[in-house]
Amino acid sequence: MADASAPPDSLRDPEHPAEVRHTGSLPAVAWVPVGAAVLVLGVLLTATSTRYGYHRDELYFRMLEPAWGYVDQPPLTPWLVRTFAELFGDTLLVMRLPATLAHLAAIVVIALFARELGGRGGAQALAAWGYGTAGIPVAFGHTLLTSSLDLVMWPAVLLCVIRAVQRDPCWWLVAGLLAGLALYNKLLVVALLGAILLGLIVAWPWRRLRESEAVDRWPLATIWPWAGAAVALLVGLPNVVFQATNGWPQLAMGAALGENNAADVRSEMWLFQVLTLGVPLTLVWVVGLVWLWRRRPLLRFLVVAYPALLAFTYLAGSQTYYATGLLSVLFAAGCVPVADRAGTTWRRTVVVVVAVNAVICLVISLPLVPVGVLGRTPIPDINSAAQDAVGWPEYARQVAAVYGSLPAQDRDRTVILTQNYGEAGAMDRYGPELGLPPAYSGHNELWEYGPPPASSTIALVLTDAPGAWDHRFERCAVRGRLDNGVGIDNEEQGVSILECRDPVNGWGALWPQTRHLD
Repeated sequence: MADASAPPDSLRDPEHPAEVRHTGSLPAVAWVPVGAAVLVLGVLLTATSTRYGYHRDELYFRMLEPAWGYVDQPPLTPWLVRTFAELFGDTLLVMRLPATLAHLAAIVVIALFARELGGRGGAQALAAWGYGTAGIPVAFGHTLLTSSLDLVMWPAVLLCVIRAVQRDPCWWLVAGLLAGLALYNKLLVVALLGAILLGLIVAWPWRRLRESEAVDRWPLATIWPWAGAAVALLVGLPNVVFQATNGWPQLAMGAALGENNAADVRSEMWLFQVLTLGVPLTLVWVVGLVWLWRRRPLLRFLVVAYPALLAFTYLAGSQTYYATGLLSVLFAAGCVPVADRAGTTWRRTVVVVVAVNAVICLVISLPLVPVGVLGRTPIPDINSAAQDAVGWPEYARQVAAVYGSLPAQDRDRTVILTQNYGEAGAMDRYGPELGLPPAYSGHNELWEYGPPPASSTIALVLTDAPGAWDHRFERCAVRGRLDNGVGIDNEEQGVSILECRDPVNGWGALWPQTRHLD
């Protein structure tokens, strides 16, 4: 009797029977389970999008003026924030719509990736539900970060690449188009393209190159991938020009992040690979790695690309999540052999594993725990985004209380000076309704917006190092401390509110001292 889990003859490669032919037909898209995952996750993310509060990055994006780029990032995510706010209203619910839509689109892409590898309905359902409820994807789908868009852009690029390799080389042009668009979100997509290139060079089945037909199929022996690279460069050219004409600020930003974060990133990135989708699903993407290498010789470059991205993450030392987009497609690959294994007991076990993983990940990644008890759970230590979404209105009110205590004649010459863009963003968001003056910061792009006016001789300075400001002003005194009131030990908890008067030698001398990239 034929193996029910085996692909049909039209999908087999005559030289490697387990490999899908690049000209073969594909299983039907399992729209019912995939669509159900999209619907459920869409409702869940929308229903929880306004709990807790803004993430510090979201508050920052609100402040950024439209531009072709910034010192710390390309323009796409801030542009989405401003555009959605102008079209639908400046609310937290509206701000997070792009993140939610990106996550839902990523669910579809991951399911299509499983289908591209011959995965039928079960594999596509496992890919959609497993990925859709996984830890980091849900966290990035709940909060609008630059990485929220990467989690759909990178798998979409990879989906086009494997279609180009297996079926039609014209897909290299689509991959180039998507990569060019991704440059407007992060230049890091270049690292993905470099990993793909390295994988094609190292892992391509060289023994097959002796046959003329196989030579034609090696992508790097054709014009198509290079044409795709040209499309990416052309589409992303304005962003590249901005970087080149402004001294490549993101290279400086990356170096600063590496200097500040390298020790933590290099020690935590290995555990992060296990936690990205959740511990119970780790076996699935590990199976995907092994299965691709053993059963999909044309796609072995993906197996090489993954450690290449890990090596880049380690060397750059900037952030731990750089390989997440590729890890998600390895998970999709693992869904094919896992779902094809026969047996009712096995399938029930897989469903239970996915359900358990979903419950754990959703509790950690979404604001389901009441904020009043959040500080008594391990969630803030596991999910830093939860820390960064608590306390901003309270902090603004506490600064407003200090500002209100100033003599009336002093308030007109007072500004707020913050130590980071999250604090500046909170003052910008909640300050107007509290009657607060403008906020300034030397953090990242906000430093480029310049110092306070010379007439502002009093500053309410938010700092965790009060003594560092004594030599910058004629006199400073602590007037209060920030407290979120729920015991969350985030970056702002316990920060001092200083009342500082008369900057030494004026703002022109002090402002360069406030600049920092991190």
